[in-house]
Amino acid sequence: QVELVESGGGLVQPGGSLRLSCVEASGFALNDYVVGWFRQAPGKEREGLSCISFSDGSINYQDSVKGRITTSRAGAPNMVYLQMNSLKPEDTGVYYCAIDRRRRCGPGSLGEERYDYWGQGTQVTVSS
Repeated sequence: QVELVESGGGLVQPGGSLRLSCVEASGFALNDYVVGWFRQAPGKEREGLSCISFSDGSINYQDSVKGRITTSRAGAPNMVYLQMNSLKPEDTGVYYCAIDRRRRCGPGSLGEERYDYWGQGTQVTVSS
């Protein structure tokens, strides 16, 4: 049973930064798979932000957030970070990580239909 757990969300002022973490807690090996980050803003559909492959290290970002976010593997196994900088009120939402069982993260890898396992999400609120 795959168990993804996100953490690190909270309230931050505009212009601030947050680092979100995603860990696979059940022991499911991520070695060959892709981990994606998604956001669901209030009243909007969930959108893909980034992905990273544990297989070949490929990374991809949504154009609208490119340059403000960075996804990386953590030192601990089965853990991924999402570093978000220069946060804006429109970044407010629930952030999810998810697993795509394909090996590579490319331009077409941010559609949620590709992802099989999801965490419960962590709330990020950007407000003064």
